[in-house]
Amino acid sequence: MTEETMIARKEGRAGRLTFNRPKALNALDHEMAMAIEAALDRWRDDPEVDLVVIDAVGDRAFCSGGDIAAVYRAGIAGDYAPGRDFWRDEYRMNAKIAEYPKPVVAFMQGFVMGGGVGVGGHASHRIVGESTQVAMPESGIGLIPDVGGTLLLARAPGHVGEYLGLTGARMNATDALYAGFADMFVPEADWDDLKTRLIETGNIDILPHPRTSPEPGKLEGLRPEIDRIFWAENLAAIVAKLETSGSEFAEKTYKTVLRNSALSMEATLRLIRMTRAENTIRAALTHEFRFTWRAAELGDFLEGVRAQIIDKDRNPQWKYALDALPEEAVAQMLEPLGPEWAIWEETP
Repeated sequence: MTEETMIARKEGRAGRLTFNRPKALNALDHEMAMAIEAALDRWRDDPEVDLVVIDAVGDRAFCSGGDIAAVYRAGIAGDYAPGRDFWRDEYRMNAKIAEYPKPVVAFMQGFVMGGGVGVGGHASHRIVGESTQVAMPESGIGLIPDVGGTLLLARAPGHVGEYLGLTGARMNATDALYAGFADMFVPEADWDDLKTRLIETGNIDILPHPRTSPEPGKLEGLRPEIDRIFWAENLAAIVAKLETSGSEFAEKTYKTVLRNSALSMEATLRLIRMTRAENTIRAALTHEFRFTWRAAELGDFLEGVRAQIIDKDRNPQWKYALDALPEEAVAQMLEPLGPEWAIWEETP
């Protein structure tokens, strides 16, 4: 019998969802996304469920991202439907977490990246600890920060969201709190007891007052320089500022940007700003799906996955250089999709 990779059950007054792929760093696949959605649907009107607790087996990761191996294999063969189906269903699940009528408490240890942010980052109560490392590194594989990530990036202070989205920089607990990707720091030694009390009581009010993480963050101190650079209107202007700034931060950031997909970064910049103007989870996901629907067929996604995950040569051959990105290529990736590819049929 195959072990469940997403364990969904009721305990006490809680619905419980547990990532159970520790050897794969709890990477989220299509089946797991569907299991999360089905459980949320069952518990929505269940009088025995007062709140939902989401956690993960293992110390290394809450969820390190989406499991895109199947999407890559299909895309290489010219079949783009599996990826489109996965992203559409995953995004619908992300929206259900964000809009859930009952409290959702996520305990996010270790790596929380990509698809993991889409699950934990939209919970109503987001707990981080000493080991937490949050990131949206999709520009490095020819994708964009999706799963509603552009909403979290759009809501970050100043232009910190643009910086995080273009570079994929990692955040510790302090930075995640500052950027709005988490709500409270709780020492990980206290998590088991806290989960037990939540399950027994179903009372969200027992959550402790937030504490200060023992590890200082970097983002708040870097914020003035980030804002000076990442307010610029497009990727080319941001790159020009990085080249001429002369600071250690700008030099390091410039090297990071050089490694990422220009198409993905410019689209990311526009998506963050589109979402900032509308500021809803459904707007974010709808905009993101325009890009991911086309990512394997028209974007850098297949090459990025090949270079970073399959062959691991870390030498992607992107379609466009930073200084030669055609406007029509970006516009094509962000064109609205037809109604047949709507993510949801109903209004919230």
